[in-house]
Amino acid sequence: MAIAMKGFHSLQTRVVKMNKPFISLCPEITRAHALKLMDWLEDERVTCYLSDSRHTSRFIEQAIDRTQLPILTHLFNRGGRFFMAYDRHDAPVGFVRLIKTGAQCEIVLVIGDSDTWGRNLGTSTLREGMKLAFLDMRAEKLIAKIHPDNVRSLKAFLRSGFLLESESPALKSFSMTAGRYLQLLREGGAGDSGRIYITEIDKSRLESLIALEQGPAVVELEHELERAIVVKPQQVACNVVTMNSRALLQLDEEELEVALVYPEDADESAGKLSVCSDIGTAILGYKAGDAFDWRMTNRTAGSNHPAANTANWISMPGVAKASYWPACRCRPRQTRMASLR
Repeated sequence: MAIAMKGFHSLQTRVVKMNKPFISLCPEITRAHALKLMDWLEDERVTCYLSDSRHTSRFIEQAIDRTQLPILTHLFNRGGRFFMAYDRHDAPVGFVRLIKTGAQCEIVLVIGDSDTWGRNLGTSTLREGMKLAFLDMRAEKLIAKIHPDNVRSLKAFLRSGFLLESESPALKSFSMTAGRYLQLLREGGAGDSGRIYITEIDKSRLESLIALEQGPAVVELEHELERAIVVKPQQVACNVVTMNSRALLQLDEEELEVALVYPEDADESAGKLSVCSDIGTAILGYKAGDAFDWRMTNRTAGSNHPAANTANWISMPGVAKASYWPACRCRPRQTRMASLR
C-alpha cells in the first residue's frame, strides 16, 4: 500500500543476497547460558587452547550456586564485558569477553558449539566484537593472545586485519588499533559486504546526532556511517535510501512500508521510522535490488524483565507485522527493497 508523502521518493528493487554468515552478540547472560558454557568447557577440543578454562569453569559453577536468579549478567561482567554469540537461527554458538584496561582492550573469543566449526562464525563473531570494542567501549587498541597451534583463530584474526605484535613458543599476540579499524571499514576491508552510500549533508547531520546519543542503536548507526561511501547530494542515485526517503521493504515473506526520518520526526503509527531504530539504521544507504540481514531488539522487555523464549509480535497500522525479540536478543531478518506502487 503506497501512501504519498511530500519530499519522499519511491524505490524500485530486486533481490540480492549478502552478509552471511550472521552473528549477533547478546550481553544478557541467563542460567541456561551458564549451563551451556559449562558444557562447552568440558569439551577438550574447545578448552585445549584456553589458558584459564579451569578457572572459568569454576567461576561459572560458583555463579550458578551463589544465586537462584535467572539472570547472571552482573556476575559475568565483573572485570570485563561478556557476550553470548548467536547464529542466524537464534542458537548460542559461542561467547566473547572484552577486558578493557586504560585505552587498551583484550578480546577473548570462543566458538563453543563444535558442530558449527568451519562456517566462518569465528570471523563474524570477531567483527561484532571489534565493533563493540572500538565504537561502544572506545578502546584505542584491541589485543588478542592466541596459541600458535590454534589455526582457526589465527586465520580469523588475520583475515579481519589484525597484525602480529609479538610471539613466543607458547603465545602469539595480535593487535588492531582504532585508526586501522576505521580505515578498514572505510575501505571495505573489514569484511562488511554490500557497500552503502550516504550524502555529505546526511552524514554531517547524523554525526552531530551520534555525538549527543548513546546506546546500541547509535553504535550500529556509527558503524554504518564509517563504512559508507560519501557522495555529494546531486551525485546520489535516485534508488538509494537517504534521509527523508521512503521504501517498501520485504521482510522475509512480509511487506513493510516505511519512511526514513530523523528521531524528532519519527512516528511509527504513520510508518515514519527513526534512523536510530533497528530498521532505520539497517536500510540507510542501501539501494534498489539489495537484500541484507538485520537485527531487531525487543522494545517491550526492560532491564528488570528476564528474556522470554518466544517472539513478541507488534502490529504496525497499515503494514505487515514486525518481529521484536526479547531484551538484548537479536534475530536476523532477510530484508529486500521493493518498489512502491
